Amino acid sequence: MTISVGDRLPAASFMTMTADGPNKLSTDDVFAGKTVALFAVPGAFTPTCSAKHLPGFVEKAAEIRGKGVDTIACLSVNDVFVMDAWGKSQNAGDDVVMLADGNGEFAKAVGLEMDGTGFGMGVRAQRFSILVKDGVVAELNVEAPGEFKVSSADHILGQL
Repeated sequence: MTISVGDRLPAASFMTMTADGPNKLSTDDVFAGKTVALFAVPGAFTPTCSAKHLPGFVEKAAEIRGKGVDTIACLSVNDVFVMDAWGKSQNAGDDVVMLADGNGEFAKAVGLEMDGTGFGMGVRAQRFSILVKDGVVAELNVEAPGEFKVSSADHILGQL
């Protein structure tokens, strides 16, 4: 079942890279007491994700934060090392937290996984964005297959 507006995010864990190496974060670490713009991509370094999705959030980070968002987070079913390298290559810096959902557990728990085995990608996250307030889904935007509209930084800005 897909998560809906008004639902609390399920307990899960993510990996992020720190100066000391990989670090495990829980959903509470990321979302409790905060307003978070979370967006998910099917894969780091893939065409739309690298040309439009992540760059849009990097470019609009100050504007998004200016509308009350505490954290902007990018999630992908990739390992922490790939997410770190991708964030660096896209100059995400401290503007976007790169969350590795390495086994796709969060994507599955929210019902937003996709089967990319036909492309040699395995199970991945669908392209989506969620505006989360203190762990509760305030806005949910799930892209149709092959689309890039409602999960964009501009769309989230319009919802704030």
